[in-house]
Amino acid sequence: MRRARILAFLAGDPPEHPPEAIDRRTFSLVGLRLPALATTAILLASLLLLLQHNHDILPRFGPVDPRSLRNQAIERFVLFGLVPLALLLALREDPRRYGLRIGDARRGLILLGVLSVVSLPAIVLVARVPEIRDWYAPSMSTTGGVAISNVLDLVSTEFLIRGFLLFALLRAVGPVGVVIAVVPFAFTHIGKPDIELLSTLGGGLVFGWLNWRTGSIWYSAVYHVLIQTTVIVAAAGWAAGG
Repeated sequence: MRRARILAFLAGDPPEHPPEAIDRRTFSLVGLRLPALATTAILLASLLLLLQHNHDILPRFGPVDPRSLRNQAIERFVLFGLVPLALLLALREDPRRYGLRIGDARRGLILLGVLSVVSLPAIVLVARVPEIRDWYAPSMSTTGGVAISNVLDLVSTEFLIRGFLLFALLRAVGPVGVVIAVVPFAFTHIGKPDIELLSTLGGGLVFGWLNWRTGSIWYSAVYHVLIQTTVIVAAAGWAAGG
């Protein structure tokens, strides 16, 4: 009985993301009949990810220097947060349709709490692995400074990939959009330790499922910030001798 209730809570009564008129608009590209909004979301997200990956607008001081991470966070806040939001407003689209709402708060808070309790202690232990410890320990400044950088960076990234892109895909191609959104998410982790890069396949599905289930980016964004802040603080602690 308990297992049935858990499954019903997780998978029962699946949410609907019905398309509206703007989601049904199509255009022809040399014979390809494409959904206009979803195609724009894919191309814009790809362009912004490539721009941010290949061009440093603000100075860098090394790939894991706290100042570099702060400047990267500011860039992503503008490119991943403000640019797609400006496009939605220009199209007279309601940003709440792209995850900028509270959504299913009861389910979101319960899932956020369970995921945090289960995974954060494991993250502390994983941060002791030399590959992870040596990568993240130099990123430590203060806990507050790390958290602020992560909020700017990761909330914006969640909005671009699992808000703007994911919800446009959900209304164009259905739940497979959750899987498609894993690809750009994995792309943002290229160059990081292999353990983390490979984990993005499972983690991206969890984050995407959470957003699909709740209709909001906020629960995955908070969870993402908690994970990233925990691994940096823990890695610095292990590097300092535990």
